[in-house]
Amino acid sequence: MCRHLAYLGPEIPFGQLVLAPPHSLFRQSWAPRHQRHGTVNADGFGVGWYAADDPVPARYRRAGPIWGDEQLPDLARVVRTGALLAAVRDATVAGADAEAAAAPYAAGRHLFSHNGAVTGWPDSLAPLAAELPPAELLRLPARCDAAFLWALVRHRLERGDELGDALAGTVTAVAGAAPGSRLNLLLTDGTTIAATAWGDTLYHVAVPGGGTAVASEPYDDSPHWTEVPDRTLLRATRTEVHLTPLKEPVT
Repeated sequence: MCRHLAYLGPEIPFGQLVLAPPHSLFRQSWAPRHQRHGTVNADGFGVGWYAADDPVPARYRRAGPIWGDEQLPDLARVVRTGALLAAVRDATVAGADAEAAAAPYAAGRHLFSHNGAVTGWPDSLAPLAAELPPAELLRLPARCDAAFLWALVRHRLERGDELGDALAGTVTAVAGAAPGSRLNLLLTDGTTIAATAWGDTLYHVAVPGGGTAVASEPYDDSPHWTEVPDRTLLRATRTEVHLTPLKEPVT
């Protein structure tokens, strides 16, 4: 379910990553090469990016397929950024949340996306919902598993967890409550990227000219893409990538 991408590096028009590559997110919306679950990602899309000297990202999201948006090519051509998170969506279940359910989700300086599905949603996560303050549940942007995962991650960020710890703690908790869930999470604050490989594919590559991209699947045929092992936490900057194994939850 879904495909997503994060980038840190030299400032470029975001279309060079989202639209232009031969296997870009645009093409992955109807012809993904490594997607294990679902075949078409046409239930919405979004791009979040950071402008120079502004830590709070901007977003452009729509409920329909990325190939049907006439405004996106112009934006992608002229909007330049050195950090972004973008996604195309295949909904886990049908719903009426429209673009509110399309990643990236945002709060403060953070952007977030989920590739996967929570087993038994929503009943399986009722115990975790009970642990959140009511205000967290009231401000859910959509009624889908990804939005709830974002609430769990955001709660950890607001209490002071760094990006990787927030994702790792969330994945462990959700996998314990809903075994069999696919929990590839992607998070950035514009200076670092954190991601998990848990049930679906994840890759990273050093971008020519200096930079790092992390994606559900390679957007081009470069031989330098490296697949992240399953059950792994990735932390990345513009110049470094660190991988840490994730432990299965104790049941």
